[in-house]
Amino acid sequence: MILTYYLVTTLLVIAYLLGSIPSAVWIGKKYYGVDIREHGSKNAGTTNMLRVLGKRAAIPVFGLDFLKGFVAVTIIDLVKYDDFFANAPTENWFYILRFAALFCAVLGHIFPIFAGFRGGKGVATIVGGVVAINAPLVLLCLGVWILVLMTTHYVSLSSMIAGICYPIFTLISPKVGNLPPFIIFSFVVAGLLVYTHRKNIKRLREGTESKIYVWKPRKVNIPKPEEKKTPAEEDVKEDPKA
Repeated sequence: MILTYYLVTTLLVIAYLLGSIPSAVWIGKKYYGVDIREHGSKNAGTTNMLRVLGKRAAIPVFGLDFLKGFVAVTIIDLVKYDDFFANAPTENWFYILRFAALFCAVLGHIFPIFAGFRGGKGVATIVGGVVAINAPLVLLCLGVWILVLMTTHYVSLSSMIAGICYPIFTLISPKVGNLPPFIIFSFVVAGLLVYTHRKNIKRLREGTESKIYVWKPRKVNIPKPEEKKTPAEEDVKEDPKA
């Protein structure tokens, strides 16, 4: 049993360390010479990278933050090789440990030990972890996120509404709607997303929250056609003494 405690503790510590990898901070400093936490919303996350440095910087940040949550949850499956969990009567133990690993990863993202405990909101990390646990629910939340973003152009509002919908989708899911650990986790995720966006909520109420137009049409300047000159006007131009 002691080895079981050591194994679980080690995996949770690894999950926290994975979450603590400050991808936005490191990419911003190495390739752009800026600390993203000193610009824009001062948040070390995908949205602020997109707003300040553009898509080229934001895409790898989202991918790395997504992987942090996904890997943190996936490595928990190593406990299946432990005698205690191998003989566990239900799947609840595995769900609880997966949720705990994701919580540690998100905690690491918000308070990263490798970046002075100043991180981001953890949205991409949560998405990666939940995909590893139950991908169909994430697809539903992603649909809500895209719909709200296309309607309002507020990434923060889209993330919060998608997070609030997560426990609703969980309750109506025939696969996990009857699992208490999953239901509790879904409400914790929704509450955590709202809590980490409390500054955004204030800016939304004040009307100062920045909008992002991902599909904003480009303006094309069409040159005006040159006016045709008569032969007499061309002769005058060629002979200034006339």
